[in-house]
Amino acid sequence: MTDATDTAVSAEGLTRVFGVRKALDCVDFALPVGGFLSIFGPNGAGKTTLLRALTTLQAPSSGTARVLGLDVVRDAVELRSHIGLISHNPLLYPDLSAEENLVFFSDMYGVEDVSGRVRDLLDAVELSHRRFDLVRTFSRGMLQRLSIARALLHRPEVLFLDEPYSGLDPHAMDILDSLIAQIRHEHTFVMVSHDLAKGLELCTHALILAKGKVARYDEKAYIDDTTFAAEYRSVVGLGVA
Repeated sequence: MTDATDTAVSAEGLTRVFGVRKALDCVDFALPVGGFLSIFGPNGAGKTTLLRALTTLQAPSSGTARVLGLDVVRDAVELRSHIGLISHNPLLYPDLSAEENLVFFSDMYGVEDVSGRVRDLLDAVELSHRRFDLVRTFSRGMLQRLSIARALLHRPEVLFLDEPYSGLDPHAMDILDSLIAQIRHEHTFVMVSHDLAKGLELCTHALILAKGKVARYDEKAYIDDTTFAAEYRSVVGLGVA
């Protein structure tokens, strides 16, 4: 599925224009298979637009992006079966139970042994005791935990996370940390985050966006956390609120 250089996610000249504003402006990067990319930037920097482009939800105005060697525009339908997305919107049906939601999405993805997979994931996110409860009765943290289970159902090769820790209570954050640690070796990750400490703790690569441009992209091995934080703070002043 990947190209000859084993690049999992890449962008070349990726640009997205809304009217006269460039939300993304010639973004370039390449993330290897098994990597963990943390994307930082102030509000309005283009982080979510980049994630939406990489997950086929928003076509770029120009440039190209590939995930697992597949073009995000030309190969969008095929690509969606290989990626998972955890975002602010849990992408769940509120009038279905937790189990019914996971069974529904399992059927969509052609998951084998649906009952076993659903049971294992509900156990992993500690929601087995609420499996028959309607999702509309869930707290924010429970919704996020169930959305994580939804995203993992089909064992995607690449997981995209848009502020996954936002709104989570400490226990839910611990569950997410544990899940990421358990599956780290099986996936490539791309995460948007405002939390520098958490993002740098998890990543193998870090990217700072400012006004749609890449202000810095580097491997974690070449990043000094203190210097990086100072650089990020200087970039935040360039962002659009």
